[in-house]
Amino acid sequence: MRRIFGVAAVALTAALTLSACGGSDPLSTTASAAPSASGSGGAAPAKVVVGSFNFPESVLLASMYAQALQAKGVTVEEKPNIGSREVVYDQIKSGGLTVLPEYAGSLLAFVDKSSTAKTKDEILSGLKAKLPPELELLEPAAAEDNNSLTVTKATADKYKLTTIEDLAKVAKDFVVGGPPEFKQRQEENFKNVYGLEFKQWKPTGDTTADAIKSGTVQVGNVFTTDPKIVLNDLVPLQDNKNAFGSENVTPLVYKAGVNDTVTSTLNAVSAKLDTQTLVSLMKRISVDKDDPPVVAKDWLTQNGLL
Repeated sequence: MRRIFGVAAVALTAALTLSACGGSDPLSTTASAAPSASGSGGAAPAKVVVGSFNFPESVLLASMYAQALQAKGVTVEEKPNIGSREVVYDQIKSGGLTVLPEYAGSLLAFVDKSSTAKTKDEILSGLKAKLPPELELLEPAAAEDNNSLTVTKATADKYKLTTIEDLAKVAKDFVVGGPPEFKQRQEENFKNVYGLEFKQWKPTGDTTADAIKSGTVQVGNVFTTDPKIVLNDLVPLQDNKNAFGSENVTPLVYKAGVNDTVTSTLNAVSAKLDTQTLVSLMKRISVDKDDPPVVAKDWLTQNGLL
């Protein structure tokens, strides 16, 4: 979940990986090869390594960061499509990565499993307290890509579903889909918050919206910036008890590997990015099949960041 993030690579994601990194090993940078840099001072880092999770939106965001930094004269190495947060977090904490596009709510849930924070301010405050000293969260974008439990309009109408709470009466007969980590991360949460117990959990990854439409699953974890919600006439159910936290897109950095140029450039990207923009950019990728680096370049150019 993107916010629960780390979906399994599918054919589209594999294609994106090849276009973005030429098929190189995304984990070839290790802690022993951490980027040499001057920290937050004025001297330029020797190299900034920008990574991403293994789903198309994260690849897009990382390409935005990388191209914006290159436009400022920063030497950048891109490592897209690495994997789930369980893998990528250790990479940035060790310095193998310097910059990572993150989702605030899911990051807090990862570093503080006891957190009950749900609003943007609560989550950012929790992250400030819980992130290790090696890491720093920069300015969050207005753009959010939240988790949802989503059904078809026909299912919503048939069972009178408008909220996640409404699922309690039918969940035992429903197959639910989502990223491979979805069950592990959310099963107990759904039980505690909504009393949900599903018939079966299926790892559907990037194909979740299509799986809902086809009936392979009856409900699924679809990210709210996925244009297939509209294209497939799907209905995200209201999270009326806040099982999911706010998911503002935010750069996470390895502090020793960045300087003022890097942080100010990444903050400038965040300042321009809102949710509706992210939805439209993701349509170009998931529906029109445009490459993330091309989409990123177009948006950066339009916003004076290249």
